[in-house]
Amino acid sequence: MNKVNIALIGAGGMANGVHYPSLSEFEDVNLVGLCDFVESKLHTTAEKFQIEHTFTDYRKMLEQTSPNAVYILMPPQHLFPLVIHCLSQKHHVFIEKPPGITMHQTKEMALAAEKHGCKTMVGFNRRFIPLMQKVKQIVEENGPIIQCMSTFHKNSPNALYYDGVIDVLTCDAIHAVDALRWLGGGDVQAVASDINRFYSERENSFNALVKFTSGASGYLCTNWAVGGRIHTFEMHAQGISAYINPDAGGAAILHTHEGKTEITPEEAANSDSVHKTYGFYGESRHFVDCIQQDKQPLTCFADAIKTMELVQAIYQNRL
Repeated sequence: MNKVNIALIGAGGMANGVHYPSLSEFEDVNLVGLCDFVESKLHTTAEKFQIEHTFTDYRKMLEQTSPNAVYILMPPQHLFPLVIHCLSQKHHVFIEKPPGITMHQTKEMALAAEKHGCKTMVGFNRRFIPLMQKVKQIVEENGPIIQCMSTFHKNSPNALYYDGVIDVLTCDAIHAVDALRWLGGGDVQAVASDINRFYSERENSFNALVKFTSGASGYLCTNWAVGGRIHTFEMHAQGISAYINPDAGGAAILHTHEGKTEITPEEAANSDSVHKTYGFYGESRHFVDCIQQDKQPLTCFADAIKTMELVQAIYQNRL
């Protein structure tokens, strides 16, 4: 088995909570270096995951460790120059969402990846949630998805991401947008949207009807001014409907003429660890497998452009 040498930039909450626990379980991965500007976080994380070589300068880390790939887990306003530099050195790159703070940045990163022959991936983990994947497979055994819905609600009406650097839809609700694209199974043909400010000076509710070239109708329903975090999905095909809550304690309920079937996130993942039930393990496994198999990941930078385009279309096609 060939080992993939991965260098890590960032020692924050997501890195420690879900990404590095996933990578540390892969037998075909070596974690060759860790970089963070905050030395206390750097050393705590390095000790936790037994990473020998630590740095506060990511360029020195790349020079001294010569990794195959780099995980860049940084706030979006700091992401772009690091990604471009890593790609210029021909390192494969994994980043969290959003894929840049503008469409321009996303396209530039995709161009750089193509120019230097790099594999890239954006952490749209909803596509890799075992429960979502299992239910989608079952539904599509009855035929293509003809209707789907992606719902994401929170109680943060005045949410201000990174001191206002980026908006709610592009930064966070983009998870629901990307999941809807995945469920719709085709390119976007048309969009109509309703965007509102509820109890806030900022837009915090984004709702859209999306027609896909596959023929499917997609519905985006997001609101940051309601009761609390609810993140659910629907998939409908001929003779079958599925209602999915992939959060801990949730379940998928499948309805057919034969009756109802229930599957829990833990059953689908064969685990009760959040990094496995919520797709983080799966997305990293997919990234490493694509490097091993010399193919582009499903959520590469070029694909992320399409999700950013749908975000733009939602803004541009208001009722």
